[in-house]
Order: sequence, then C-alpha cells, then structure tokens
Amino acid sequence: MKKKEDSTTLFISTLIFFSFLQFHTSFSVSDSSTFPYEALPTKSGYLPVTSTSTSSIFYTFYEAQNSTSPLSQTPLLIWLQGGPGCSSMVGNFYELGPYRVTSSLTLQPNHGAWNRIFGLVFLDNPIGTGFSVASTPQEIPTDQTRVAEHLFAAITRFVQLDPVFKHRPIYITGESYAGKYIPAIGYYILEKNDKLENTERVNLAGVAIGNGLTDPVTQMVTHADNAYYVGLINERQKNELEKLQLKAVELAERRNWSEATDARSRVLDLLQNMTGFATLYDYSRKVPYEDWLVAQFLNIAEVKKALGVNVDESFVYEKCSKVVGAALHADLMKSVKYMVEKLLKEEMRVLLYQGQRDLRVGVVQVEAWVKTMKWEGIEDFVNAERMIWKVNGEVAGYVQKWKSLTNVVVLGGGHLLPADQPLNSQAMIEDWVLEKGLFGSVSYRNVSRNSVYDG
Repeated sequence: MKKKEDSTTLFISTLIFFSFLQFHTSFSVSDSSTFPYEALPTKSGYLPVTSTSTSSIFYTFYEAQNSTSPLSQTPLLIWLQGGPGCSSMVGNFYELGPYRVTSSLTLQPNHGAWNRIFGLVFLDNPIGTGFSVASTPQEIPTDQTRVAEHLFAAITRFVQLDPVFKHRPIYITGESYAGKYIPAIGYYILEKNDKLENTERVNLAGVAIGNGLTDPVTQMVTHADNAYYVGLINERQKNELEKLQLKAVELAERRNWSEATDARSRVLDLLQNMTGFATLYDYSRKVPYEDWLVAQFLNIAEVKKALGVNVDESFVYEKCSKVVGAALHADLMKSVKYMVEKLLKEEMRVLLYQGQRDLRVGVVQVEAWVKTMKWEGIEDFVNAERMIWKVNGEVAGYVQKWKSLTNVVVLGGGHLLPADQPLNSQAMIEDWVLEKGLFGSVSYRNVSRNSVYDG
C-alpha cells in the first residue's frame, strides 16, 4: 500500500511542479534595461518529457512579428542546437532569435531573425542541456532514439499549450550535431503518426539541417582532401591526416564507438594545428565565435528571472553541458543517414544548408554523404543544376534541388551561419518554407544529360 501512495504522491507533485512552471513563465515581466520588455519571449517555460519524473525541456517561443497568414496557419520553426549538449539559447541570443546579446551584455534587435513571419521555438535539448532539467544523470539520453522520444513528448506538449498551435505546419531546424537530432525526431514523428489518430499527430512539414553532422564516418574522411585541394596543407600533411582518418574508420567499423569519437577529435585537432586558424568553424575569423557572451548574459539573475527560469540561485548556466556531451560521446560517430532516406521516401521536405567557410562540417563533408543515400531521386538530385542564388540583387550562394531535397551553399558564412549571414539565412529559410523563387518547383530541364552520379 505504501508503494502505491508514494507513486501517487510523486505524480501529484510532478503535476503541481509543471503547472507552476508553465503559469509562471508565461507571464514573466521585465522592465530592466538588461532585458527590456519587448525582448521577452511570447511564452517560455518547461515541457515535461516523462510522467514519472521532473525531467523537462526548457523552451522559449517567439510569435511571428509580421505574419503573412492567419496565426492558425502560420508555420512554426523549432530550433535545435548541436554539441552534443549545447544550449539552443545560443541560437536564440547569438544567431537567429529576435534579439542578440552584445559585448556589453545588453540586447539589440536582430533584423535577420527567423521569426519575422514565422513562429519560432527554441528547445534546450537533450534534458540536462542549458536550462533543461534532468532529474537524474541516468535519464539523459545516450542515443538518438531516446533523444527523439523526449523531443516528441516536448513538441506535443508545446502544441497543447495553445489551441492556435494545433494545425500550424511544423518545421524542425537546427545545426551541427542537430544533424542527428533532426533526422531522429523527423523519423520518430513519421513512425508515431502512422499509429495515431489525425487529431493527435504532429503536423510535420519539413526539416532543415545547417552544417550538419549526419553520417560522421563518411564526412570525416573528407578532411584531408578538402584541406589539401584548397591549399591549406601539403601532401605530407595530407598523408598524416589520412592515417588518422583511417584509424577512426577502423574503430567505427569495429563498433568501438567511443574510441572512434576520440579518433575523430584527433583528426580535427591536427587539422587545426596544421592550418593555424583561430577556428575551423569559419576559416576567415581572426578570433573564434563570441558565443560565450550568451553564457555571461544568461547567468545574470534578472535575465533568468525575466525568462522564467526556475533554478536554484547557485545554478550556473553552461553554453555546452559536459555531462550531456559525455552521455552522447559514444553516439557521435553513429550514422542517421537511413533516417534522412526515410524522410525523403515519405516525400518529406528536407533542406540541407552549409556556410561556405566551415571546415569542420561544411560543403564537402555534406556532399560526401548525400550522394551515398539510397533514395530513388538521388541520381537526379546529384545531376541537377546548381543555380546561382541572389538576395537583393547580390550573389548569396547556390541552390541545388530535386523534388523534396534542397541543398544550399551560403557564401560568406561559417558553422554558425545565421550569425554570419543573418539576412541571407533569413531569406533562405523563408523562401524554402514558402517554396518561393529557386526554392519552388524544380524544372526537369535543370537536370544534366551527362550523369556525374557514381553511387
């Protein structure tokens, strides 16, 4: 009898906890100069991922600034950061949110925000990341299936917060290690939707992956050739890198996943030392990205209060969680390519985009795995014309498209593309979602008669 009473008490306590959080964070008020009222999210709070504990995903939601359609039809973008274990508040306050943090730890409007005409949700994923709560370290996911289960719970809970959300098309977006999260949750949604009533399904309309780590082994073995042929290393250095790359491949083939992850890190560390760049994430930068400003900003007590963060005063926000990173360490080198193949076979719209100056997970790395996909349209995609893409009359990059798959190379951008090219990244996501211009229906005449496909 005692055991039943304990479980009932835990359930009631959990309900009270989440009810408090959602009420509290939806009505946060700020009149400070550090976090002005107009910069507040429309909603923020915690989305439970299980009914058996207080583990929850922290979110911030910004409604569209100038929606071009009724709110009930306005697309919702969900943003997932990479890492693994990096907080989506980096995307929010450094890249694509409506306000960006400055070096003086104040906020300024971001004219390249992705919520100009769409709703925008940032999720601190997985639990234990950023302001998200993991009730025990053991609940932190160690694979993409568990990540997807938690994301599905959070997304369905978010949609239930407001009746207007129910029928809005949802696009899952993100960058870097989210190149694994995004296919995983997309795949999971398709699997779950098949078993759910229409009224309970997640209205997934597409996925967008920026500079994504999706098929790590295939991507990693491109680094030596990539660096060599753009003149960053000589042949002796190329051979040295190739030996390390092969070692990582061997470890992955033997399913020594954690050791394979370490071997990949040695490849990238060596490339960093050989090139001397401030960061491989953007070879043009004289200093690394200043995304550390986000952590300084979010550790200000009044900022946490304004966002409705419910943590102990001693809690220190980390841009990237070492605990979550360690939990997913062995997962890093595992491929989710088959999940992308599933999305394409189901005619789900997929956008892959890369900043031209990223040497870690850039243009060459993405092309390498894409052309190995088992999808009936892959040969036509590989042979499709790479079209010049212009924004406001200037060349912004290149678009290659076939049916539901689109790839974009954005000039002048690195790994954190929306931070580097805010207006062009905004134009890209808006035109892709709305299927405008080069992102609209593809002409079959764009396919070359001379096949370059070697799959």
